[in-house]
Amino acid sequence: MILQFIKFCVVGGTGMIVDFGITFLLKEKLKINKYIANSAGFIAAASSNFFLNRLWTFQSKAPDVTQQYMQFIGISAIGLGLNNLIIYLLNNKLNVNFYLSKLIAIVCVTLWNFLMNYFFTFNAG
Repeated sequence: MILQFIKFCVVGGTGMIVDFGITFLLKEKLKINKYIANSAGFIAAASSNFFLNRLWTFQSKAPDVTQQYMQFIGISAIGLGLNNLIIYLLNNKLNVNFYLSKLIAIVCVTLWNFLMNYFFTFNAG
């Protein structure tokens, strides 16, 4: 489980690059609302993370990829809600820099995502 968590975090690191890249592009360059930009970045990262985690972290051979993907995205959607809540509280209420708030939110949501996917999506537990 520890090795899988490390792999999950490595995959999450690549997802963070996707997330921040898309968020930055949409928010700063296209001037889209920061919560819409954040959500788009988060969903794009969750999709890339699903495939990397399926293949590398959990080495899943389950035939119903669609069901696994939907479950992974569902867990990620709950994580997205937590992510946006943390950003809202830190950025809007406590005036913490948006990107620092986003980084803190990602760290907080990582444990939730790993445990839910470990025990439910990929049935590794």
